Amino acid sequence: MINVYTNRENYQYDLHALLKSFYPEHDVRVYNERELDTQKDSGSQVIIRLLDDGMELTLDIDDRKEYVHTYKNDTECHDDRQSAFRKDYVHTYKNDTECHDDRQSAFRKDYVHTYKSGTGVTKNDYKLSLYYDLCDYTGKTLPWGNLTGIRPTKLTMGMLEEGLCDEEIVAQMKETHAVSDEKAQLSLDIARREKQILDRIHYEDGYSLYIGIPFCPTTCLYCSFTSYPIAVWRKRIQAYLQALFKEIDFVAEACRDKILDTVYIGGGTPTTLGADELDSLLQRVRDRFDFRQVKEFTVEAGRADSITREKLDVLKKHGVTRISVNPQTMKDETLKYIGRQHTVAQVKEAFHMARQAGFDNINMDIILGLPGELEADVQNTIDEITKLNPDSLTVHSLAIKRASKLSQWIAENGIETLRNTDATMEIAQKGAYALGMKPYYLYRQKNMSGNFENVGYAREGKYGIYNILINEEVQTIIALGAGSISKRVYPDGRIERSENMKDVALYIGKIDEMIERKRGLLVLY
Repeated sequence: MINVYTNRENYQYDLHALLKSFYPEHDVRVYNERELDTQKDSGSQVIIRLLDDGMELTLDIDDRKEYVHTYKNDTECHDDRQSAFRKDYVHTYKNDTECHDDRQSAFRKDYVHTYKSGTGVTKNDYKLSLYYDLCDYTGKTLPWGNLTGIRPTKLTMGMLEEGLCDEEIVAQMKETHAVSDEKAQLSLDIARREKQILDRIHYEDGYSLYIGIPFCPTTCLYCSFTSYPIAVWRKRIQAYLQALFKEIDFVAEACRDKILDTVYIGGGTPTTLGADELDSLLQRVRDRFDFRQVKEFTVEAGRADSITREKLDVLKKHGVTRISVNPQTMKDETLKYIGRQHTVAQVKEAFHMARQAGFDNINMDIILGLPGELEADVQNTIDEITKLNPDSLTVHSLAIKRASKLSQWIAENGIETLRNTDATMEIAQKGAYALGMKPYYLYRQKNMSGNFENVGYAREGKYGIYNILINEEVQTIIALGAGSISKRVYPDGRIERSENMKDVALYIGKIDEMIERKRGLLVLY
């Protein structure tokens, strides 16, 4: 365990994210500095005191020898690191013998670092300097540098809009955030593609619609989404749909003067609904909303064990243009291990059924870093997907969520079997490129395996527009169903949210309250 103490509560998220990225195998907990003398938890200790003009840092992690690093204003600087506080520093080592700074500090203990700057210090300055200190201390670097947010492409998108050239954008991502060349270029490529894809979107007078179906055949080991076993809830599906219909009717009326750009039905697994239930839901949506300018209508078919030809025909009948058939891996042993309860053969059968039903925009999701999977397993998954020839491929890096069963599994089995590397990411990327796909959206999550990212690849004209909109937060998205979150985006970029209750029973029982929440969000919209 690593206990982090800081005097700035509003920085706790970023401090936790950085420490956890360097030490994924540790439980990282962040406290207010006032708790330093009262905490009795065992483990390593990090003290970060943020000052108006600098920072004091003490690192005492694992069993390393004492190292003291002090920055002062009155001493000549010789530090050539890309650090916000590289000016005016000296260093000493507190050990039995005098040492010199050779940047090989990973083997030392009690790393104490104090520095000051004569000018104002920004949040990014603190994060960048802490990042380089952790690089020094651990001997590791991170592909996304000091970035802790989930949307790095928003940075490159903003710089494109400012008129910066490609070289300037890449240089700024590297210098300001220590992002690697590869990731800086990736975020730039995606930002450029996003701008082109979203050219026809109605930002101020339009919106997109999300409808959540929070049921699954089973709950996967890694899942933290609002999801309930369909077998347990089968008798209450109609009650859920009636509450959802009530919400649909309200939103359709509230947004009758707005342009609907995209519709996305997700979950959970929407195709856990029966064919008649799906037909009823889709008919309600088509009846209530104006689809004349809808550019994309997506339904996550998702799990192969929920897909039938009858359901696919229902989706096709109602004009669904894009679906997902998500294997996550093409290894039967892993599928069983993570609780998906379908086989690779079923995935292939479901995909072929979708093609036969007439779908020409099929996405497939995979996850890198699943328990026990090595490079050879990832290569096999890519090889099998290549044979199927989908239109888009979404590559997820396994994210370890506290609310998932995976967290408990790691506590019992250790994190060592979760391996996502540069090699596995490259295998997936090469596979997507070989299929004629290009990266078009990207996002990151906390506690992501290898500190990598999720990337969506697609062929020209098959890009998932909703995926970009939800990640870049540039258009209002109204979300319906249990556990969904609506986001209203104002012209000045301000965002307001309205959350629906996660618990299905509470959502059904308090649907009028959910509607009133939306009424407040959509007033004068």
